[in-house]
Amino acid sequence: MSAQPIVRQMQLADIPAAYTIETASFATPWTIDIFEREITENTFASYFVIEKEGVIAGYCGMWLVIDEAQITNIAILPSYRGKKLGEKLFAHVMEQAILAGAYRLSLEVRVSNLPAQHLYRKFGLVPGGIRKNYYTDNQEDAIVMWVNL
Repeated sequence: MSAQPIVRQMQLADIPAAYTIETASFATPWTIDIFEREITENTFASYFVIEKEGVIAGYCGMWLVIDEAQITNIAILPSYRGKKLGEKLFAHVMEQAILAGAYRLSLEVRVSNLPAQHLYRKFGLVPGGIRKNYYTDNQEDAIVMWVNL
């Protein structure tokens, strides 16, 4: 029987793994410097990783400003997708937002990213609007999704 995945706070040593996940997941990935600044300088930011059998298989970032949480990024290594790791990670981050006093959680998702939209709907997020030409790589629109916590 395989070990259960573990979700924990991202550390500086996790940045290379997060960067690998980022570049495998996004057309315009964040740089290592952005991850470092988010962890060391952004007082609004919290980042988490999910480990499966010693491999960092995904990460998620959240900003908490007053009582609103905003998901910055969530990504799972392609070889670990479809194994409910994104669901476990997202559930943990939502719980952390609630514990930190957030009343609402929001995020942007590509109009074409139906698997992600399906995941977010499982957690009660609903579309609240469109950000036209949001993504710089192809000017795709983003759906703003949110949920009251």
